[in-house]
Amino acid sequence: MKLKTLILAAGKGTRMKSDLPKVIHKVNGIPMVKKILNELETLGTEENILILGHKKEEILNVLGDVKYVVQKEQLGTGHAIMQAKDLLKDYDGDVMILCGDTPLLKHETLKEMYETHKKSGVATTILTSIYENPFGYGRIVKDNNKVIAIVEEKEADEETKKIKEVNAGVYCCNAKDLFNALDKIDNNNEKGEYYLTDIVGIQVKEGKNVASFVLEDNREILGVNSKVELAEASKILRERKNLSLMEEGVILIDPSSTYIEESVKIGKDTVIYPTVILQGNTVIGENCEIIGCSRIIDSTLGNNIRIESSVIEESIVDDKVTMGPFAHLRPKSHLKEKVHIGNFVEIKKSTLEYGVKAGHLTYLGNATVGRDTNIGAGTITCNYDGVNKFDTVIGENVFIGSDTMLVAPVNIGDKAITGAGSVITKDVAPKALAVERNKQIIKFEWRK
Repeated sequence: MKLKTLILAAGKGTRMKSDLPKVIHKVNGIPMVKKILNELETLGTEENILILGHKKEEILNVLGDVKYVVQKEQLGTGHAIMQAKDLLKDYDGDVMILCGDTPLLKHETLKEMYETHKKSGVATTILTSIYENPFGYGRIVKDNNKVIAIVEEKEADEETKKIKEVNAGVYCCNAKDLFNALDKIDNNNEKGEYYLTDIVGIQVKEGKNVASFVLEDNREILGVNSKVELAEASKILRERKNLSLMEEGVILIDPSSTYIEESVKIGKDTVIYPTVILQGNTVIGENCEIIGCSRIIDSTLGNNIRIESSVIEESIVDDKVTMGPFAHLRPKSHLKEKVHIGNFVEIKKSTLEYGVKAGHLTYLGNATVGRDTNIGAGTITCNYDGVNKFDTVIGENVFIGSDTMLVAPVNIGDKAITGAGSVITKDVAPKALAVERNKQIIKFEWRK
């Protein structure tokens, strides 16, 4: 595909009322401009060039290594595109121009528009849509079904304002034709800016044809200029995501009360209950049950897992694990096959091997726990001395009695047992019993 793109992302976005650059505000968990770049990657464009300006460093911190030019002064969309002229001076292919604040555009739409443009042979193709109330949009003025001008809202007379076909802000054109027309635009308008839309009138005067590609679903061209529109765009993307998952075999009990971000992947026959939140690069396997008020972030889950009302962060959960309610898996934790952690159990930077059970009221931090070990209620690995973190290693088939304090660094051998209420400060040999308790004192008739 001989197609490069220019993405307008230099504006201040004052209506967002935010310290963040507008284009890195997130829609359904992904920065707006990143969502557009993802669609273009699927489309298969040759190169994507961003036009940056306001707080460009913050945008680059989010996007990483991208091709860009800088618009030092915001003098209009035409002026912004001119900043890329030197980059494209030897390029004789087509250019697609997009805005960095239209995250609902689909790659299928852009592909169909580009293919239509190539077949038609026109100088420029404009993406448009029909609005019953087109207030605020540039109007598409036509003569004999050919586009002859785009008139901005502030420049439009009453007759032009009645036009319902509006400019979506996406253009396909030959690079040389584009910059030839841009060289001829001026800023003689109410805003004193160089409008990209003025290239249409220039090309028409030169005898070139300009066409519109009319989009049926006008929600795709929603531009995000405020926090209200940001929420609206996120809602539409969540609806799309949920529909896509259900079509792939995922069961959503109530899609309207489920929050699933763009990059989440879920296997077939997994059931997602209401009020579940799935974020980031989370991957969930098949035949799982994720029950209400659970939140999973940047984690990988296997198959046949049951999670109830729990939190998982940046961790790995293998097949047939059960977890919750009210358990918390903190970053860099790994629950291996058939592990069970239950009520009010917290795991941090630890690995629990096959079949480990920690039913309730337990904290395991910086720990390795061997297979088939049972962790009694109230067990704590005391891993922090106020300065450093230390490791606890518990072997296989160990029985840790309730309310055991394991003061790290400490090792518990295979098949060892600790007595309930013990504070273990020394290593315990395999098959040994370790008990540490003060003498019980009973004072009879004390209440008298």
